Amino acid sequence: MSDRFSVPVAVQALLVRDGRLLTLRRAGTGHRDGELGLPAGHLEGGEDAVAGLVREVAEEVGVDLEREACRLAVTLHTAAESATDREHLHLFFAVDGWSGEPRIGEPGKCSGLAWVDPDDPPVDLIDYVRSAVDAWSAGRPLVLHGWAA
Repeated sequence: MSDRFSVPVAVQALLVRDGRLLTLRRAGTGHRDGELGLPAGHLEGGEDAVAGLVREVAEEVGVDLEREACRLAVTLHTAAESATDREHLHLFFAVDGWSGEPRIGEPGKCSGLAWVDPDDPPVDLIDYVRSAVDAWSAGRPLVLHGWAA
């Protein structure tokens, strides 16, 4: 069983206010620094996907999500980006309710927050996040990114 395939799972929050999507500028992480992403992170062992989402969003942007307001919107399967990377499974949740005002919760990993138009995202939005946001807007629940056709 130790040779069984496993894949890291990331959870990502689609937080919308007044028609604008919350993004954060990555910094100091070594992965996609300088690009815009969503409040997100990897699941830890022993937590369900919504619990991981709630934890990551609280850490990254300081807001408390209402668990029942988190709806799975898009599942994204990304190929490895390099020889040292692994493929990932990303679960994007549309969140209809939270408390608190978004702020930078991890200044060593984020240099700024921006509310963007999800129908016209900025060019520096991470490419696989852009794919998921486009799919969310179109009502497509599954995206495959970076795989040879």
